[in-house]
Amino acid sequence: MKILKIEFLIQEGHFAASSEFQTLLNQIKIAILSVCWPDGSNRFTLYKKKKANGVVPIKKNCTAYLVRQGWTKEHRMSIASHLRPGPIDAVRQLSDGRCFAVEWETGNISSSHRALNKMAVGLLDGTLAGGVLILPSRDMYQYLTDRIGNYAEIEPYFPVWKNLSIRDGVLAVIEIEHDDLSMDIPPIQKGTDGRALR
Repeated sequence: MKILKIEFLIQEGHFAASSEFQTLLNQIKIAILSVCWPDGSNRFTLYKKKKANGVVPIKKNCTAYLVRQGWTKEHRMSIASHLRPGPIDAVRQLSDGRCFAVEWETGNISSSHRALNKMAVGLLDGTLAGGVLILPSRDMYQYLTDRIGNYAEIEPYFPVWKNLSIRDGVLAVIEIEHDDLSMDIPPIQKGTDGRALR
């Protein structure tokens, strides 16, 4: 899998300049690059048909790598006393007691907004030192489950998060894309998330 872009919405203070953050960011990059399809290949190839590929299985290699590096998968956090957010895809406990969160988008564009908002609230209340949202590119999006959240669709809203007053923390969005397209491989299986195919 390819990383096209890393957009920092917030990159402030001691943590953003720390070696601890650089280590986490490198782990996230390696985790993304480790995502392959079909299983056993060394590239990420999508079945070349629009809306044909599921999205939930795509993040499995990524989260599996992070877990091997000491991250916790599907971790539910108390971000702000009045919120009851769902679990975060992967969380790493930091030396100062805060956490760093990674979300891999498997829902629609509303889910992308919720993920960034959840991490922003965590930054505001001091629960999180940072967070990263991983999103497919517009080109990749067309081969995935219909209406999946994507980078191009959320990019116009970046000024909302860039204007938050955070003195120490990181919030970033990573745009990813497939390596190849092919009709000679199986599509990525779709699962169910509530009533929607994913």
